[in-house]
Formats: sequence, structure tokens, C-alpha cells
Amino acid sequence: QINFVACQLFALLAAFWFRIYLGPSHASSAVRHAFATLFGIYFAVFCFGWYSIHLFVLVVMNYGIMNMASIPNIHRYSFVVAMGYLTLCHISRIYIFHYGILTTDFSGPLMIITQKITTLACQLHDGIGRQAEELTAEQNRLAVKTRPSLLEYLSYLLNFMSIIAGPCSNYKDYIAFIEGRHVHMKLLEVNWKQKGYDRLPDPSPTGAVMYKLCITLVSLILFLTLTKNFPMAYIIDNEFLDKTPFLSRLGYLYVVTQAAKPKYYFAWTLADAVNNAAGYGFSGVDERGTFRWDLLSNLNIWNIETATSFKMYIENWNIQTAAWLKRVCYDRAPWYPTALTFILSALWHGIYPGYYFTFLTGILITLAARAIRNNCRRYFLSSVPLKIAYDVVTWVVTQLAVSYTVAPFVMLAVEPTIKFYK
Repeated sequence: QINFVACQLFALLAAFWFRIYLGPSHASSAVRHAFATLFGIYFAVFCFGWYSIHLFVLVVMNYGIMNMASIPNIHRYSFVVAMGYLTLCHISRIYIFHYGILTTDFSGPLMIITQKITTLACQLHDGIGRQAEELTAEQNRLAVKTRPSLLEYLSYLLNFMSIIAGPCSNYKDYIAFIEGRHVHMKLLEVNWKQKGYDRLPDPSPTGAVMYKLCITLVSLILFLTLTKNFPMAYIIDNEFLDKTPFLSRLGYLYVVTQAAKPKYYFAWTLADAVNNAAGYGFSGVDERGTFRWDLLSNLNIWNIETATSFKMYIENWNIQTAAWLKRVCYDRAPWYPTALTFILSALWHGIYPGYYFTFLTGILITLAARAIRNNCRRYFLSSVPLKIAYDVVTWVVTQLAVSYTVAPFVMLAVEPTIKFYK
């Protein structure tokens, strides 16, 4: 954990330096690619020691597949190899380390690299192996028309901004960032002359980075206080179960679930800030004219905490992973896309039984929530008081449903999960 925080803080400083001294106007794309790659490799070795070899093995294997496999099958082979290797590493955590989380747990970076490998393979398949009319608008926009060079490939997968904690980004967005087209492309979507500008503005990420660092600091404080004082294990304590009324147990379940969130808020927001500090993550201008730096954001905390539906909750939690699942599975699944997407999500997270309890429950909760919304919501839209009452009830139900769904994810094993269900 200390190595993780140290690497991310050093990456933050390196990102500012990278934007100021190795910006597109000061350095060539090759130099920017090389610097991002070498620093990423150094961070991986520093953080994970010899375990980092797993990252490099997977990257090298899939570079071979990308160059030797036929385009109609490139996404299939890349998916099988990347997910297969990741799964083998997940299995080792159970059968070799007995449910322990390694002090040098390399599975997080491996999961991000797996996302990037499969994302690139699918987008390369779309760009070379399919006709434009076969693609959705998003697939058309993100399609990759040529195989990347070795340096581009390594930089995309191993760059220092995302090697430790992600997030996964699209290959074309990353290349546009390295080549200095990333912000310019987004700015051209706005009519600046109509807004009184003589030339394109130059958005700075400094404000967004400072704001996200404040969120990171608050999340760290909450983690050091709440998370340690409200452990998930207490909800299956025999004395707690015997002496606590049912509604109080539900309330405490919500509290411990809330207490488990700050570490994710901390890691994901800090990773977002690192990318922004390097100048990556600009997503355009909102309706108020504010520059937005949320292209790579992994969560929307306000929408999570105020979610009135299961769909709204999961759309704002681990956003880039949800986008990856949609692009490589949901949009391509020949049947049962919702079920297959949840199963892939569980497999990607690992093979702890708790993950499968969570994601299989998530299928049922999603279908139930969709049915309730489609059949009942319209009866509560006729007046403001009814709509407020509906929102309050659905907020309570959503938060409790999420707490019930994710508890096994934290517990991991079968025995505590069954005890929790009982």
C-alpha cells in the first residue's frame, strides 16, 4: 500500500513534468511514448518486484497475437489469451496464497492491461475487419485502422499514468493525447467565434487536478477512520446477529458498505488526477462553458450516493470498466447480453466465490429494478409530492439493494456469505 501511494504521488509529479517539459510542442511523439513507457515499467518493477514479469509476459504474448492472428479472429484470440492468463493468476491467489491479498498484489495492473488488450483488439477488428455500416456510431468513432507499432503498443499498455491503477482508455484517445491532438479535437466541437473568442482557448487541467486531489485527501481521511472502525466482518458476528433487530442490521449493513467505499474513491480519483496532470482526460465543454476533465473519470460520487435506481448506481461506479464491458461484451454478445456481461465482470474481478455471488445477484437485481421502473414509475409522475416520495423510496431501496449485493464481494469466501444471507 505504501509503494502504491508512493508510486502514484511520484507519477503525479512526473505527469506535471511530462505536460510542461515533454508537451507535444517540446518533444516528438516517439520521445513522449518512450518516456511514458520506461517510467511505467519502472513503476511496475518498483511496486511489484519480480511479480511484474506477469504484466510483461501478457503484453508480449498479445503483441504476437496482434501481429500474427488474422483480423477476423484477432479479438477472439486476444480475449481468450488475456482473460485466460488473468484467470490463472487469480487462481494462484486462492490455491497458493489461501485467500490472502499479496503485499505485492500485481492483479490490479494485470486487470487493467487485460482491459486495454481486449479493447484494442476489438477496435482493431472493427477498423480493419468490418465494414463501416456494420458498426455502431461509437464503434465507428473508435475503430483503429492500422496495427500499432511496438512503441505505440507498449506505451498504450504500460504508460506510467495508468500502469498502477488505470483507468482503461481507448487507443485512439491515447494516441491523440500523445500526438497533441487530444484537446484540440474536443475544442473543435464548439463554435468559439459565436462565444466571442478570436482563437481556440487553452484549457488547463490544474483546477481539475487540485479539486480531485482534495477529494483524494478526504477519501484517505475517511478510509483511515471509517473503514477501520466499521469492518464488514462485524455484520456476521454471532453476538451482533443474535442481539440486533432486523432493521438495525439493515442500517448497519448500509453503514459498513459506505465505510468500504473510500479506498476506491481514493485510488480511482488519484489515478484520474495523475492522467489530468499529464494533460490527458479532457472531454470537452459543458453547457455552462466549463472545461471538463472527466474523460477518464472512474466514478461520479454524487450520482452514486444519490442513485435512485440500480442502473444509475452501476453507471456511475467504476465507469471505465463498465464502458469496457459494454464495448467488448454487451455490444457483441449474440444472446443474453446482460447475463454474459455480469459473468464476464465476475471472471475479470477474480475467482473468489464472493464475486460470483455479487454479480449473479446483480443480474437479478438489475432485471427486477428494470421491471419495477418500467411498470410502476409512471404512476408517480403526476405530481411533485408523489415524485419526491417515489425518489425517496427508490433511493432507500437502491442503497440497501446495492449493500446486499456487494457484501459477498468484500467477504470473498462462501461460508461468511451464506451466514450473511441467512
